[in-house]
Amino acid sequence: MADAVVIGAGIAGASLAAELAGKMRVIMLEMERHPGYHTTGRSAAVFAPNYGPAGVRSLTRASRAFFDAPPANFARAPLLTRRDILMIAREDQTDPLAELFKEASVVTSVQMLDAEALREHQPLLREGYAAAGMLDVGGQDIDVAALHQGYLRQFKARGGTLITDAEVRALLPEGEGWVVEAKQGRFTAPVVVNAAGAWADQIGRLAQVEAINLVPKRRTAMVVAEPDGFTGRDGPITVDIDENFYLKPDAGRLLISPADETPVDPCDVQPDELDIAICADRIMTAFSLDIRRIENKWAGLRSFVADKEPVIGFSKVAPGFFWMAGQGGYGIQSAPAAAEMAAALVQGLPVPGHIVDHGFDVARVAPDREALAG
Repeated sequence: MADAVVIGAGIAGASLAAELAGKMRVIMLEMERHPGYHTTGRSAAVFAPNYGPAGVRSLTRASRAFFDAPPANFARAPLLTRRDILMIAREDQTDPLAELFKEASVVTSVQMLDAEALREHQPLLREGYAAAGMLDVGGQDIDVAALHQGYLRQFKARGGTLITDAEVRALLPEGEGWVVEAKQGRFTAPVVVNAAGAWADQIGRLAQVEAINLVPKRRTAMVVAEPDGFTGRDGPITVDIDENFYLKPDAGRLLISPADETPVDPCDVQPDELDIAICADRIMTAFSLDIRRIENKWAGLRSFVADKEPVIGFSKVAPGFFWMAGQGGYGIQSAPAAAEMAAALVQGLPVPGHIVDHGFDVARVAPDREALAG
């Protein structure tokens, strides 16, 4: 028995469970043997306050204080290290670049660059490929493993119980709470938190609550060698303005992606050879690189609902069923504020003022919002 059962121990479940532990008796169930196996553990996250829809951007800005100064003993090294973000545009892409600059300049320090200035910041760009770009100096690399493990340690230290290899097989309302039948046993609690990532709609169906029409999408990434004489290891992550590819220096190699979003069923997703070929073609078209060998390749799942905002809040169909899903590609950078906000909602408390001060509106993430209609 517990006060809350959290289903899923990726970044969404781990962060929320850590926030609740110490205030409530919390059991966290993870279907894999190791937390974060499917999505969190495959993320190459960047802290980008201008990335994502409005609600995500608000939660990201509200998370910055946590990343800069996490609790004592949370992590052994800084969670963030500087990584400028360079958005690039061909001649036919300058309109969306101008729109992004107008919006981004309100909340962070950005600079418009012409073609010549672009090559000063990203010397790998092929001459004549990009007409303009925007440099955002507010970006940071996130140590995803340190963040996730920090939350798991915090959860344990606050008295929480993590049970792995515990796939949920049934969810049944009982009295004023829920019975969760899982591979490792039977658990009861007044509150069930659905933080099951790409499997969140499946968990919702087990509970017979509203569908949020979540779509898991495959994102491919790979690592290739740096070119001879490369000196830009501290250089920016370079992203196509329409997000058709990105390139980031990473530990003496180049991390590249076609930024694909291919709908798939929730699974242990693997990279597709066509996506790998598309990625190599796009990268070699934009950059002076000759990719002859892929050193490492993988794929992860990014799960979205229609408006790409997360889904956070109690079900309107079944009391005590709480959604913590749909974080898509923004779940790492927004995790601290999202977890703090969600923990307040679970406990029936108002959204913390510092999160509201960043422009967050809880209606944007509500499970019954119009955008989620099937």
